Amino acid sequence: MKVAIAGASGYTGIELLRVLQNYEDIEINQITSRTYTGKTLKEVFPFLLKSKYQNLKFSDSFNFSESDFYFLCLPHEPSIELVYELYNKGKKVVDLSAAYRIKNVQAYPEYYGFEHKHLELLKQAVYGLPELFRKEIKNADVVANPGCYPTATILGLYPIVKEKKVLDKIIIVNAQSGISGAGRKLKEDFHFPEAFGNAYAYNPIKHRHIPEMEDVLSIFNEDIKMRFTPNIIPVSRGMISTITVKTDISEPELKKLYSDYYGNEYFIRLTEQPSKIKNVVGTNFCDIFLSKDERTGYAVIISVIDNLGKGASYQAIQNFNLMIGKPENYNLSNFSLFP
Repeated sequence: MKVAIAGASGYTGIELLRVLQNYEDIEINQITSRTYTGKTLKEVFPFLLKSKYQNLKFSDSFNFSESDFYFLCLPHEPSIELVYELYNKGKKVVDLSAAYRIKNVQAYPEYYGFEHKHLELLKQAVYGLPELFRKEIKNADVVANPGCYPTATILGLYPIVKEKKVLDKIIIVNAQSGISGAGRKLKEDFHFPEAFGNAYAYNPIKHRHIPEMEDVLSIFNEDIKMRFTPNIIPVSRGMISTITVKTDISEPELKKLYSDYYGNEYFIRLTEQPSKIKNVVGTNFCDIFLSKDERTGYAVIISVIDNLGKGASYQAIQNFNLMIGKPENYNLSNFSLFP
């Protein structure tokens, strides 16, 4: 199988390359980057020297006849058109943008500033969260890879929302992300002198991931609303989503509920201590800690992922494995580096 990666010079594209080079039965034969067109991987990323793809050159576009499977690591609007074109040419696609994640078409002009042009394909695209939609992903041609905040938050909420054990329909989420979530483009807030030793909230009222989370969770409980506040913290990668939800079930019942749902999920680990970023960085794991404040009646759910791993590229490869019939954890079983 021949595989192509669009936007291969960004953080998510490089993570895809790093893992996919370990597959013996696929060939990465096309990579694109407007910034580095004509240069080889080893020229742009010296750490890939001696990789089997070290001499692969970046181009500025695809030859659609040359690859079978496409990963897209592009901005939302270009992805809308490219996914549509690839689908019509019979190609399989995992899209890492938000272009096909949200079924509520009104969310695109309201949160993203554009109208979605391909509504039929939007209906067909499968949301790529395997722990919830594994069967659909296996049979999909287009998979919309989830955002990092939604991955951590939806996995943290899914069992309690699906079982309708949420008493207050407004769920409070406070999440922290490493700086790599903003991508490689230069932005003043993410320069080292600005970010080091700093932490701050951003888009606390109308963040783009709110409709994505509500869209997915509404499948299981249509009344759910998110009060979501994202924060940047001065680490390279990693993400913590702290979820506060009113419930009438006890802590032992809460833990049993999550064990029933996730006990056989390879990439979800239920922890006895509050989850830590260091335990998941460089992996596809999602660590979830559960507790109940009996004094207030609120459950506290702490969900931790690597924003570039389970929050992006490794989850895209988990979806890829499902779509091509490989074991879901194929080439994704690595644990985090320590310390």
